[in-house]
Amino acid sequence: MMVRMQGGQTIDEGLRRAIRFVALLNAGYFVVEFSVALAIGSVSLFADGIDFLEDVTVNFLILAALSWSAAHRARTGMALAGFLLIPGFAAFWTAWEKLNLPVAPDPVPLTLAGAGALAVNLTCAFVLARYRSHRGSLTRAAFLSARNDALANIAIIAAGLVTAWLWHTAWPDLIVGLGIVIMNADAAREVWLAAREEHRTAKP
Repeated sequence: MMVRMQGGQTIDEGLRRAIRFVALLNAGYFVVEFSVALAIGSVSLFADGIDFLEDVTVNFLILAALSWSAAHRARTGMALAGFLLIPGFAAFWTAWEKLNLPVAPDPVPLTLAGAGALAVNLTCAFVLARYRSHRGSLTRAAFLSARNDALANIAIIAAGLVTAWLWHTAWPDLIVGLGIVIMNADAAREVWLAAREEHRTAKP
């Protein structure tokens, strides 16, 4: 039986609307953050900007997969665990290039872009929080991505403030960028384990 939420809307209908909203919001801010990252040469903003693009892909895949069987959703969840690692590879490459030319990014746009990203990701996490246990690993992937992104954005803001007032080098930005890689790897592990369990229970 389909569970209905307040206003007569089913959980699946509400989830679809939430996923669509989150995907479009992430797409819009990807353009903003990636542009700032390229302009100031920031590793952390580059990693976070790629993460926004990854979130768009993940959420549209989730939207398409919601009508599939539990087994197919579980396999999609395993694939999404791999998607969560993409920003890490991109950030490692950018960090390597930054080490060869360790110039500190401009702390003002770094901090402002991080604050904007935090507002976007907190909004996404709030929208997805009520659905994080619905539809197994798929919505878990979306919620964990938004939650981890919000934590990363706080670190980016801190890196901007540290660069401006305490330590004007490339290292705060590099450290935060690599921290984003570690968080995404842990989220990928959680989604993979949830998807494996979902796939196991879905088998006849």
